[in-house]
Amino acid sequence: MLVRVLGSVALLAISIACRGEVPESPPPPSTPEFELNELSVAQLQDGMTSGRYTSRRLVELYLQRIAQIDAEGPRLRSVIETNPDALAIADALDAERKAKGPRGPLHGIPILIKDNIDTGDKMLTTAGSLALTGGPAPRDAFVVERLRAAGVVILGKTNLSEWANIRSTRSTSGWSARGGQVKNPYVLDRNPCGSSSGTGAAIAASLAAVGVGTETDGSVVCPSAVSALVGIKPTIGLVSRTGIIPIAHSQDTAGPMARTVADAAALLDGMVGVDQRDAAMAAAPAAREDYTAALKADALTGARIGVARAQYFGYSAPADAAVDAAIAVMKAQGATIIDPADIPTASRLDACEIEVLLYEFKANLNSYLATRGTAAAASTLKDLIAFNERERTREMPYFGQELFIRAEAKGSLTSQEYRTASTLCRRLARDEGIDAVMKMHQLDAIVVPPMGPAWPTDLVNGDHITGGGTTPAAVAGYPSITVPAGWAGELPVGILFMGRAWSESRLISLAFAYEQASRQRKPPKFLPTIPLN
Repeated sequence: MLVRVLGSVALLAISIACRGEVPESPPPPSTPEFELNELSVAQLQDGMTSGRYTSRRLVELYLQRIAQIDAEGPRLRSVIETNPDALAIADALDAERKAKGPRGPLHGIPILIKDNIDTGDKMLTTAGSLALTGGPAPRDAFVVERLRAAGVVILGKTNLSEWANIRSTRSTSGWSARGGQVKNPYVLDRNPCGSSSGTGAAIAASLAAVGVGTETDGSVVCPSAVSALVGIKPTIGLVSRTGIIPIAHSQDTAGPMARTVADAAALLDGMVGVDQRDAAMAAAPAAREDYTAALKADALTGARIGVARAQYFGYSAPADAAVDAAIAVMKAQGATIIDPADIPTASRLDACEIEVLLYEFKANLNSYLATRGTAAAASTLKDLIAFNERERTREMPYFGQELFIRAEAKGSLTSQEYRTASTLCRRLARDEGIDAVMKMHQLDAIVVPPMGPAWPTDLVNGDHITGGGTTPAAVAGYPSITVPAGWAGELPVGILFMGRAWSESRLISLAFAYEQASRQRKPPKFLPTIPLN
């Protein structure tokens, strides 16, 4: 279902603000108490071990929560579809626990995954588009295979920015033709940010224990930041992309989204595995790491943290204040702060990045669509553009497909323009960017604000993003992790740690130590609106 640009409460707030008055925030809608609210993976696992809960009971409670909070009440629209087999899967896992014991820390844990990740079951995989609603994907994505093997219950699929926000230059994050507009659970007329917006809103609202998002540039860490979550974007090649609707093979990855660093690390452990079909995995270290072993509360002692201040501060006073406060916490915990430790090539990344993404999107999407057969109303990007034109009323009521058209006009991946842009992007982001700065200052991580506070959702004009620090790690294909850092009134603000390739364990250690020292996570209040600022 589609939503209007602004609800009547938001229009009232704008009218009052224009008269120079400062309105009080309206009271939040009544939401039911929820016994699993904010419970961690470890707490849920302890509950199943003690017999207080079964996996089936957890699934029942989360499905009830989805009905009360997502489909009704605040109507977050964060879950696009629930799994009709979830209870049966939970029953089987309960029986297995009783007979053999748990498989590991994720056994019986209900999770949500983004609706661009293939599941070979009764659920659809559509990237939010009506063009892919003809039937389910033929098989599980590799990361779904890994998670099922770890014993999770896939509770459902989350809504997202349609086609992961690659369709239009003026799209609204969190809107899809299939799922409507995702709301930010902290303030309902604010945007949930990034293409993994549904996963972010759902996990912030405790609609599942943890969730899986995907990122090309910012779409795991941005929705995590604006919903007071922890989001991990892994190094390209650590987590398989096989069976995930693509944008660009040089930057795409799935990643965990959770309410704590410990939960995100546990989910990452369950997602990692060697997939021979994903060529990027050949570069991954042979030894598999235990990311939960990186949860060290004293990790900031002696750490060297750089601050990329020149390029990524100054666009949001609340974000600057939150990250500066976070830096002070890290310093108090024994970290050496190098400020500034700027990335000199940062301003040059955007131009080459968009060229690479458009070339790779055309090639990668055409390859993916070939796997969907009759389940797709389009077998190529060209067909998809035509489908959207035919279905303009449903598919393009608010914004168009300018980026689709630009991508379709691109040549092959053998073209000189693509090769030049790809080589330039890698050099600027890696050799002359993150690697150079970290080597110069002997850093363990670089920190930046990932994004400012959430902006009002605006289906007329599109997103109001004023800045963000996600691009260097995204273009480099290097890891980053965001953690709650502070608040702009009722709106969460995060801090982003980025590092060298394959440095997930070190970043998790630093993020965990910061999290334990700062404790900035708070659950949402589902406020209808707040005064505009």
